[in-house]
Amino acid sequence: MGENIYIFMVVALGILAITDLVVGVSNDAVNFLNSAIGSKAISFRTIMIVASVGIAFGAMSSSGMMEVARKGIFNPGEFVFEEIMFIFMAVMITDILLLDFFNTLGMPTSTTVSIVFELLGASVAISLIKIADTQGGFSDLATYINTDKAAEIIFGILLSVFIAFTIGALVQFVSRALISFKFQNKSKWVESIFGGLAITAIVYFILVKGLKSAALFDGAISEFVATQPLAFLAGNFAFWTILSFIVASFLRWNIYRIVIGFGTFALAMAFAGNDLVNFIGVPIAALQSYQDWQASGITATEFNMRGLASAVQTPTMLLLLSGAVMVITLWFSSKAKGVVKTSVDLARQDEGDERFQPNYLSRQIVKFSIVAFENVSKIVPPSLQSKLNKQFVLPQTYVPKSKTQELPAFDLVRASVNLMVASVLISIATSMKLPLSTTYVTFMVAMGTSLADRAWGAESAVYRVAGVLNVIGGWFFTALSAFTAAAIIAYLLFIGKFVSLVIMLMLAAVILLRNYISHNKKTKEIKAEDSLRRAESSSIQGVIEESATNIANVVKRSNRIYSNCIRGLSKHDLDFLKKNKKQSNKLSSEIDGLRNDTFYFIKNLDEAHVGASNFYINVMDLLTDMSQSLEYIGKVSYNHVNNNHKKLKYNQIKELKEIDNYLEKIFNSTEKAFVDRSFEQIGDVLQSKNEINEMVSQKINRQVSRTRTEESSPKNTTLYFSLLLESRDLITSMMELLELYYAEHDSSVKPATIPKK
Repeated sequence: MGENIYIFMVVALGILAITDLVVGVSNDAVNFLNSAIGSKAISFRTIMIVASVGIAFGAMSSSGMMEVARKGIFNPGEFVFEEIMFIFMAVMITDILLLDFFNTLGMPTSTTVSIVFELLGASVAISLIKIADTQGGFSDLATYINTDKAAEIIFGILLSVFIAFTIGALVQFVSRALISFKFQNKSKWVESIFGGLAITAIVYFILVKGLKSAALFDGAISEFVATQPLAFLAGNFAFWTILSFIVASFLRWNIYRIVIGFGTFALAMAFAGNDLVNFIGVPIAALQSYQDWQASGITATEFNMRGLASAVQTPTMLLLLSGAVMVITLWFSSKAKGVVKTSVDLARQDEGDERFQPNYLSRQIVKFSIVAFENVSKIVPPSLQSKLNKQFVLPQTYVPKSKTQELPAFDLVRASVNLMVASVLISIATSMKLPLSTTYVTFMVAMGTSLADRAWGAESAVYRVAGVLNVIGGWFFTALSAFTAAAIIAYLLFIGKFVSLVIMLMLAAVILLRNYISHNKKTKEIKAEDSLRRAESSSIQGVIEESATNIANVVKRSNRIYSNCIRGLSKHDLDFLKKNKKQSNKLSSEIDGLRNDTFYFIKNLDEAHVGASNFYINVMDLLTDMSQSLEYIGKVSYNHVNNNHKKLKYNQIKELKEIDNYLEKIFNSTEKAFVDRSFEQIGDVLQSKNEINEMVSQKINRQVSRTRTEESSPKNTTLYFSLLLESRDLITSMMELLELYYAEHDSSVKPATIPKK
């Protein structure tokens, strides 16, 4: 078994490396795709082709970065082969599970931070075992861990967050102040100078510094760039500026689009060059360790790993294969698209749909920023303020809210700045062999540029800041969980050897499979769900016709939520009530989303159909009343069971079931009327209004009598009255909604809608 376990580990690490490439690229695709996708500068297919080529070039240039996995965090000479293999196994298992967890959430995290802290956690765990065996002290840890290098890497990663945000904001502010949002109207020279600067920066830092180790340039060019950097930059700037002017003037090419395409290629290449170590550095180091150990003829518990400290060139074939896996993942990963969406939505110029809810910290930051901005404004001369404000005015072109998601999230200037600044920062780190976090840099540059572009206005600032804080909080969670999990797994592997290894790998496979199935199921549910559609009609008849589907969906879901609530109470089933409560909250938030569209809906209307706005507002108000009643019913029912109060009595459940059965008939008839667009059927439903109200009133009177004579539980009485009163409010709101549709519908009028643009 002695040698077989290590062969098994090397094979397992190879499989884990491929899996890690897949989950890693799913997370890191956001780094180089968000600007191109967000600006819609070029087609999605072209973006993917350009990024794929960039990844292939970057993969070939990343060999030098592999040293970080071999000796950057720990001192290999202090460990034997067996210990090193356990460290590497723990790192890879942890890395895959952690990155897949964040991908499933759709949150960008740092593959660099995860690998650094996993190496740190696993090597610290094994070091502590060795120290305990030799009865040494905690101070001996410095012998095993490369503390200076680890501290340098960690400090560099944290500093990059601040630098990326600040430089991104500064460059974007200057760019926007000079170019404005009406960049299409500017002289071709302005566009050409911007293009010259951007392309020069990308060429110098990526194509020269990034690919230097790939030996694609001869010694003379490399020497000239190293000895005469200013002359090289000046020559490049002049060349690219003139070339930009020629293609912009005569070929009518958009220079910003060229910069975005070139920047996407460059950033994809920098990502592969910088981050490939995070995915295959550890397995390659393990393979080379295994080869050295086999050649030595010494036992695994005695063979010293000082050989890892020497520089070893990574085989080009392995780099190319890794690049191929990354490219394939980029094209087919649905999780990658989810992570990109989070980043693009937080940088969006318009309000859009806010994914994150404001919190105390985000509110305080926004308040502090407003005060700080007001104080700075007092110092800046009013004339300068006025000039600057004009440059930041967005062109007023109205687009229906439902179409905003199809528009670019931000313009070509911001996308170009994102790519230019991120490329420069990442390339500097790569050339210095520092494993900078590409995720942190690109994300924080995007956030900095969106702040400078005034995308975080009064309408959206608290949501965006909350989103950024959530993502940054996730980064700290990454570091802590990576360190802890890798340390625990390394310890378990060291104690349990082969048995622990098999159990850990099986567990990892099960978790990955479960997450994959769960993600697919969730994606299908979102597509299939009866989500509510935003209104675009411009007349009352148009709104009636268009909103019928929405009303049918609300009624169907209301029926299900109400019935499930009564069923859950009758069984005293907490899990069932919890799921039902989530459904009622979800319905409520969707209706809130429609209410938030009222502004955009009214903007749609012409003078002839202003009456449609009153109808729409009233419909939204009544739907909100219905959802609030259902939300309250769900909440009090869940809380009652969650607090372990007494079950409702048989008579109470029986009476609630009677209401539920009667309501179900009304709900079904209403749903059918709206699905069939047969609004005359609403009249039949309205006839049952008095009967259902009378039924609820009778139940209330019976409970009053029971409370006076036999009821002994105050909590039951409170719950039962709450359910009856909210049921009555629900019925009232629904009947008013039906009356509104019944009164306003006119089948002889053809619905008017807004013409599609």
